[in-house]
Parts: sequence; structure tokens; C-alpha cells
Amino acid sequence: MTPPYPTKPGTRFPPGITATAEGVNFCIFSRHAIRAELRLYAAADSLDAFQIITLQPEHNRSFFFWHVFVVGLPAGTYYTWQMDGPNDPPTGRRFYPHKELLDPWARAVSDRLWDRRQGNDPNAKDGGLRAIVVGSLSPSVPATTALQTGSDLTGAVIYELHVRGFTKHPSSGVSRPGLFAGLQEKIPYLKELGITHVELLPIMAFDPQSVPLPAAERGLSNYWGYNTHSFWAPHPGYCMDETEADREFRELVDAFHAAGIGVLLDVVFNHTAEGGEDGPVISFRGLGNDIFYHLDASDRQRYLDFTGCGNTVNCNHPLVSGFIVHCLEYWVETFGVDGFRFDLASVFARGEQGAPLANPPLPWAIQTSRILSRVPVIAEAWDAAGLYQVGAFPGMTWAEWNGRYRDVMRRFVRGDPGLVGEVATRLSGSADLYADGRCPTNSINFITCHDGFTLYDLVSYNGKHNAANGDDNRDGTNDNLSWNCGAEGDTDDAAVLALRSRQAKNLLALLMVSRGVPMLLAGDEVLRSQRGNNNAYCQDNELSWFDWGLVEHNNMLRYTRELIALRRRHPSLTTNRFFTGAVVAGRNLPDIAWHGIQLNEPLWHDYQCRVLACTIAGQEEDEADLHVIMNMSEQMLDAPLPVIQGRKWHIALDTALDSPQDISVPDMQIYYAGACYFTQPRSIAVLEAR
Repeated sequence: MTPPYPTKPGTRFPPGITATAEGVNFCIFSRHAIRAELRLYAAADSLDAFQIITLQPEHNRSFFFWHVFVVGLPAGTYYTWQMDGPNDPPTGRRFYPHKELLDPWARAVSDRLWDRRQGNDPNAKDGGLRAIVVGSLSPSVPATTALQTGSDLTGAVIYELHVRGFTKHPSSGVSRPGLFAGLQEKIPYLKELGITHVELLPIMAFDPQSVPLPAAERGLSNYWGYNTHSFWAPHPGYCMDETEADREFRELVDAFHAAGIGVLLDVVFNHTAEGGEDGPVISFRGLGNDIFYHLDASDRQRYLDFTGCGNTVNCNHPLVSGFIVHCLEYWVETFGVDGFRFDLASVFARGEQGAPLANPPLPWAIQTSRILSRVPVIAEAWDAAGLYQVGAFPGMTWAEWNGRYRDVMRRFVRGDPGLVGEVATRLSGSADLYADGRCPTNSINFITCHDGFTLYDLVSYNGKHNAANGDDNRDGTNDNLSWNCGAEGDTDDAAVLALRSRQAKNLLALLMVSRGVPMLLAGDEVLRSQRGNNNAYCQDNELSWFDWGLVEHNNMLRYTRELIALRRRHPSLTTNRFFTGAVVAGRNLPDIAWHGIQLNEPLWHDYQCRVLACTIAGQEEDEADLHVIMNMSEQMLDAPLPVIQGRKWHIALDTALDSPQDISVPDMQIYYAGACYFTQPRSIAVLEAR
């Protein structure tokens, strides 16, 4: 069949496109539109539509949905919408009859012609974003590769990575650098590292051109991708063929599952790429501006900005909440995604005018969804307007990025005194935050993430160095809780370099002996640096990319692998229960005992103390007991070791020792017969009793 294609009225459900053997159903939501046109293109770069279909309200509208069925339309067709309606600023309704709009439910998109400047111009017809008609993938991943991990993350080790940055460096050696296919080639490396889940920075289609003017003038782009415009579509920039985006991403997920690795997506539903009042018209603004965004009650032309990105998605409106829940279900059912991390998730707790709600609908709708209740959901439990909900995010099953864990561990390792009580609480799973029916896996423990210093920069810089971003070093946080070990940035001082290495190992050791779910930032295992840039959101270059040259003969990589292995062979570290101090059945040992300079005498109330130790009993008959000594003081310490009937201590880890003595597998561990273990300043030692 050739165009023009015949049409039928179509149906209002589901929104977006539905491809069948007979043709394609199109449906879009716009409550206040009075006219709708569907424009069909043969290619992404076609300047003229080959068919324009004007929808009739009496035939093509049901409730607030516009729909049409195009008979015989093939997959691979590109399309946009044009909507007309009241442009009434006092009501917040904005319609742009000359603008071509992107379908918010599009399952594949093209940005080859996208020009954000055209999108910003309300008189320009088309900014260049077009949706693509795709066929249907099978509804779920093959049973042979689907992971059955459940909704909690017991035993998980998460690895946060950027799809493009992980393989874009010339040293990566992959055939498809920067793409989903390139990442697939690096799965063996991740499996050998020992992680259980990858957490992918945003892979839903986003606008790389969304950067402030100074950054744009430098040729920089929005590299991280926290400015989504198409929530149902994989980012075309990560695909070999944009018309096959869904298939390519599905193949990546299947490959991870075949290796036993789960896939978590970092998703950005708190704002969109349309930005503030001077931002581009892409989709939501021209379809239902007053519904999709938070608007000021007294001035409906002004967007409420709780995200720092110009707009805030009105997440708890019934239509928007449904859009988000159905979208997440789609990624689970169609692609086999294993869970989600939600950027600035405290926005989900805000009502129509931005005030926090006691029982916000969206978080509860996510955790009570038949599909989403079976996968982990992780909140970044704060937003950019001061709402901080770590330990109090609404919804019992939600895990949270534990910002309090990050902050106290950074302070403790850099040498701040008087923290041993809170360090013990965080190491134990943060029961003060996640009591009342929750568990240690509600706490996602991390030292670093994409946002901030890398691990190496955390021990190499006292201040941020963000001049390359073009904002005169004003962007990025000033409160890094870092210490440069005596020299700012690059140095040839051997003593400083040795201390930095020890401090980095200290931080990872704390992370891996803590109850809760540890998360690593990609590249920290090889001490990747961003030269002090703590906000590399716009640095799509070697500053941010993973340099695979660092992998060769890297002592830190070996240390990290063995540290993850140590954690995974100790159920006492990964069990999803809080410590109680009660005696473990059959062992005559409490599940944990705390110590200071002397056994069983922790210095909780010594506000100069920087020493803490603990003994963790094995939970299973053949599991070794652990003794962890944390000496963050400037003094050497003879730390007494407890006597455990029938067992002997072996040195598993000592961050003061050079590689390969810094960590040992059980068969290579040295038996230690002394009554005390001599620990160096600013070091951590772990002994196993077998």
C-alpha cells in the first residue's frame, strides 16, 4: 500500500502508537485542544510530511484523547502532532498551533534534526524531534535469562555507570564505542569485578543540547542525560539504528541477565527537557501545560521549580501519575529491567502547589503496582528546593540513597573526631532511619556517585575545580567533605600518593563491611580522576570517560575485586536484618560487639575519638567471624583481639600494607597469633576467625 493511507477513527487506548497487522493506531492526550493534526514523514530528515491527517472531534476524540487508525502504515514511519487550543496565560494553558510536537508516549525517537534554538522559538514550526512507528517486541524477557531477584536487594553490589562514557574512550577496544552494543562487550569485565547490578545513568531519550549558554559556547553538551523528553524511548544517541532502539536495548538487558547481572535504570520524572518559561516546546507544554507541570497559583505563567531545572513535573495529578506508572511497567515488561533509581524523588511527595503530602499518590501507586512491586525502587530522597526525606521517604518498600551514610563516612575517614557512634549506626544498616518494619536493604550505601568527586578526587582535592564547565567555578557543591592528603591535585610526593591510596582503600573497606546495599561509581575501582571537577554533567570527553588504560596492572582494581568477594562470602554482612547484640545460636557470640582502644569499651562519648572496632559473628556454621579495626587517628594502635573458642585469626585486609598484602583470599591469608593487632594510623584492618 502506498500513501495516502486510508484512515479509521481509531481508539483512545492505549496512548501512543499500537502497531498491528492491519496498520497503526495513534492516540494522544490533550484535554483542552480544539484541533489535532497527525503529520507523517518518510524519514527523519524529510522536510515535508507525505501525509497530513486532520482529526475530527466527532470521530477522532474520546474524552480527552485524540486518536486515529492509519491502515497499512509500515514500521519506520516518522510522525509528529500539531495541536491547537486556547492560549490563555491566566489559566496556564499554552497551545502553539504551528509547532510540531513529539508524542510523549513515543517508543522510539529521532533527534537528528533537533535544534534546541528552534524549539525555543514559538514561531518556528519544527525543532526536529520526531517519533518513530515501531513494531511490538515480545512482552517479556525469555525465561532463560530473566532474573528472579525479587523486590529487595539482599546481597546486591550496585555499580553506577554511564552508557556512553564507559566505552567511548579510545582505549576501550570495543567495536561500537559509546553505544548499548559497546557496553555489552564490557559485561565480562563487570562480571569478573563481582558486582550484581548495574545502575545506568539516564538512557531514556534526552536532550544533549540542554546546557547553559556559557557551556554551549564552549561546545559542551548535557552528557549525563538528566533532561528527558521521551520517557518511553531509549536514547537514540546510544543506538546503531534509531528505528531499532527498543531491540538494541532489549539485547543489552538480555546480555546482562545471561551474565547474572541485574539492570537498574536511573530515571528522571521530576522535570523534563522543556525547561522553564524560556525553554523549548517539545511535547507536554503544547499538549497540557497546566496538567503536566507545577504552576504558580497566583501567576499561572510561572513554573514552580523544585528541581533546579526550570520546571517540575506535576507527578501527583491522576493523569501524570498514571503516565509514570504505566511507563515504568512498560520498561519492566518489555525490556526486563530489574528496577529503578529515581532522581530527585522528593518531588514525588509534592502536591499541586508543591507542598509535601503525607500520603502522596505516586510513591504508593509505584509500590502497589502489580508489576513494580516485584522490582527494587530506589529514591534519591531529596530535591533541589530543600525537601530532604532520607529515612522518611513515603512508602515502606522504597530504598533510598543514604546521603547520611555518605557524609559521615567521608568525614570519619578524612579524620573528623567524635563520629564513632554514628559510624557504628551507619555500618550497621542505619536502623535509626529504617526501623518500623524496614530493613538494611532500604539503605543504599555509597561514598561517591556520578554527582560529585570521584573516589580519587575525594582524597586529592580540598575544593572543586569546575572552570572547564564555563560557569567560573560557581556550579557544583562547595561542601565535598574531602581532604587532599596534603597537596591539591597532581603531585609527585610519594608520601601523599601513598596516603591517598590508603584513604581510598579505607573508604571502600567501610562500604563493603557495612550492612545495607553498597553502590560503587564506575572507575573508582581503578582510581579514575576528573581532575577535581565535581559536576562533570557537560563533559562528554576524556575527563568523564572511563580510561581503560587504567585497568592494566592496577592494584586498586585487584583490591576492589577481592573486597567485593570478601563481602559476598560473608552472609553476616549481607543478611537483611539489623544487628541486635543477641547471641548467635550455637556460637556463644553476639551478632556484633563494639570496641574502642580496649575490647568491649567503645568510646561513644569521647568527642575526640577516631578509633572504632567491632566483631561480627558468622551467621552460618562454616562462615568465618570478622574483626574490623578502624583507626582514623594519627597514632599507631595495638588493637586487642577477642578470643574465640576453637578459632584462629587470619589477616584478610590491612589498608596500610602494599599490594598484594593489602587484601588476601582465604587460602593465602596469614595466621595471626598475637593478642593485639598493630594498626598503622589512618588504616583499616579486617581479620577472619576460622
